[in-house]
Amino acid sequence: MKERLQKVMAELGVASRRKCEELIADGKVKVNGTTITELGFKVDRDLDKITVNDKLLKMENKKIYILLNKPIGYITSVKDQFDRPTVLDLIKNINARVFPIGRLDYDTEGLLILTNDGELTYKITHPKHNINKTYRALIKGAADDKDIDSFRKGLRIEDYITSPAKLEILWYEKNNTVVNITIHEGKNRQVRKMCSAIGHEVLKLKRISIGKLTLGELKLGQWRHLTDEEIRYLHVLGGAKNDTDQKS
Repeated sequence: MKERLQKVMAELGVASRRKCEELIADGKVKVNGTTITELGFKVDRDLDKITVNDKLLKMENKKIYILLNKPIGYITSVKDQFDRPTVLDLIKNINARVFPIGRLDYDTEGLLILTNDGELTYKITHPKHNINKTYRALIKGAADDKDIDSFRKGLRIEDYITSPAKLEILWYEKNNTVVNITIHEGKNRQVRKMCSAIGHEVLKLKRISIGKLTLGELKLGQWRHLTDEEIRYLHVLGGAKNDTDQKS
């Protein structure tokens, strides 16, 4: 059965489907020795030989799913032009090329999922799925019910209005407030911008959950494989079919 080239590449762990499309458009992908730049090109993964940057893809690549407690000071890109440390520097003894699902800012810590399952990454990060992400934040000043209502109604940030979000006041620390913030969008530095919009700058920010997945007892800088149950849950979030042979 023939499938779209970018779909096969993503499922083999090359990168997300969007990044695979860029690689094809840039002429870095060959099928049976011929450079392919057509995004609609279809291949048979059992018969065709696919190379990316002249490196042959192995069809038996095992899917890997990792949960990392990212510290501040690491970026979620695979490479950085400024030679800053990346989250991949924290993942040791993994014989596969993994990449983050979504991102966390350089100055934000917390839960990050990494995988070599490009197809799942594409589906989970699609805006239509509205997956809740919860952050624990220390914000400047004393938040109140008015701020909770502002989050609930949506806030204007630059050229857009955020979807309704949840702000939960946990406790006060001197002149500041510790809150939980739950959003289902993923725009650049959105939580920080939302807090700025209500006059409470973020002093510290940590993502503590994605859907039902939480950090648990995982310490900063540590990672673990997802359990089979957690992997199945991710596939449900992404609307993908479960594969009983996929193990962490």
